[in-house]
Amino acid sequence: MTSHTALLIIDYTNDFVADKGALTCGKAGQDIEPRIIQLADKFVKDDDWVILPTDVHTPNDPYHPETKLFPPHNVRDTWGREFYDDLADWFKVNQDQDKVYMYDKTRYSAFAGTDLDLRLRERHIDTLHLVGVCTDICVLHTAVDAYNLNYQLVIHKNGVAGLTPAGKKWALNHFEHVLGAKVID
Repeated sequence: MTSHTALLIIDYTNDFVADKGALTCGKAGQDIEPRIIQLADKFVKDDDWVILPTDVHTPNDPYHPETKLFPPHNVRDTWGREFYDDLADWFKVNQDQDKVYMYDKTRYSAFAGTDLDLRLRERHIDTLHLVGVCTDICVLHTAVDAYNLNYQLVIHKNGVAGLTPAGKKWALNHFEHVLGAKVID
């Protein structure tokens, strides 16, 4: 039977999570790691999809809008772009499975400028579970695009972290009351 569900682990890298990351959520991001690993294991066990949309940048790109907003981050082939801590180990163990893969993205949304929608539709996926960072930036923009593309959304509030508690709280409210997402623990 074909699964219609995917877990998207968004931007869970050293630059966004580690204490010395260039644009880190810090402890809030680190605290969600057990939940992310737990969900990833469950999705693999249930033969569902686990996709890791991961920000990638070129430092000081004059054509990229984030260059003027944020310090260089998630630069290809750097420590900052590597998956954080236990997720790095989890990915090494699971990356050869057919339904687990990393996905490059260059904008906040995992859909912007990628063929993610096409790949999901080819696989008949209609429900997306979102975890990762930052709740009020990349997770939010991915959720908005998914909503506009008519995907069902499930946000795991214990699996997302923002740069600030207020940003996370606002985004969780937006997911539920504006995008109609199911927000669960």
